[in-house]
Amino acid sequence: MSRLAAGLWVQAYLMRLQIETVPAYVLAHGDDTAGAVLIKLNPLDGTARLFQRIMAMDGSRPWDILSEGPEGEIDALIERQRKYDPDIWVIEVESRAGRHMLDEPGLE
Repeated sequence: MSRLAAGLWVQAYLMRLQIETVPAYVLAHGDDTAGAVLIKLNPLDGTARLFQRIMAMDGSRPWDILSEGPEGEIDALIERQRKYDPDIWVIEVESRAGRHMLDEPGLE
């Protein structure tokens, strides 16, 4: 099964969040075709969670928490990741309720 280009996935994800009135921003524009995507969930309380896609044993690609903690530490981790992989996308989702919609059908 072929994967959706990263740029198209990001556009669809941002549109889905917009429909649900969940603010989200592109912090780093990665490679449109094959860039990896990181999602920073910011509950606006000084903390953050960083999600990445993983390859599961059954071949699926669920989202998993890469790290969570003080927002400054998450931002530093993102910067390290971007130095290692400049093609990576970073999307920040701001939700006091912790809504990120990564577990919604159609976003897998």
